[in-house]
Amino acid sequence: MYFTEGNIYYLFNQGNNLEKIFFNDENKKYFLTKIRKHILPYADILAWCLMPNHFHLMLYVNCISLAGSDALAADTVKNTFNVIMPTNRSVSSVKSVTPTPANVVKVHCSKEHTLSYSIGIMLSSYSQAVNKQQNRTGSLFRNNTKAECITACNEITPSFFNTTNGVLINRHFTEDEYPKVCFDYIHNNPVKAGFVKSPEEWEFSSFRDVYGLRNGNLINRNRIEEFHLK
Repeated sequence: MYFTEGNIYYLFNQGNNLEKIFFNDENKKYFLTKIRKHILPYADILAWCLMPNHFHLMLYVNCISLAGSDALAADTVKNTFNVIMPTNRSVSSVKSVTPTPANVVKVHCSKEHTLSYSIGIMLSSYSQAVNKQQNRTGSLFRNNTKAECITACNEITPSFFNTTNGVLINRHFTEDEYPKVCFDYIHNNPVKAGFVKSPEEWEFSSFRDVYGLRNGNLINRNRIEEFHLK
């Protein structure tokens, strides 16, 4: 994956052989903590949606790397793969943790930690947890995570790319329309898949947070307004 600062990217991956990656709601909540831990240090989340066998993320990249000696990782989840998440927590209650000496681990490393590397760690650690939960082995996700720039013309493929639900963005959209098209596509994905009749019915997307139906704090509302996505 290749990222540049100051651009919006659409991030997508799905289960290997189109198999499930989320087996219950607790898996989805756990994955949201992984997004917070591994992506927010580098990027603002503009939209997200978790589906049974794939996920969508739309993010604005603030930085592509952090010096290894300065990289801080907030340990917001238990260091065990036996319990994915407490069962009494809702998706809106998955919050950030203020760094303190008790819950922050300083990573000592001579090399830089990049956004691409951090995404890889996010998917790998989640896969290990789910594999242990399901008593399975092998790859959970497809090998290549898609990360497509939608704000720089020279980085967009002509038809964007195909997903299991069809082509995300077609040729006829102009460059300034791409972010809004992607934003709406992500939120409407559960409707297109036939799981719900309207996007606000799907708990595991950012739609409710964007439109004031829930006060989730994973998204950056100011950045959403900046790009006139709402």
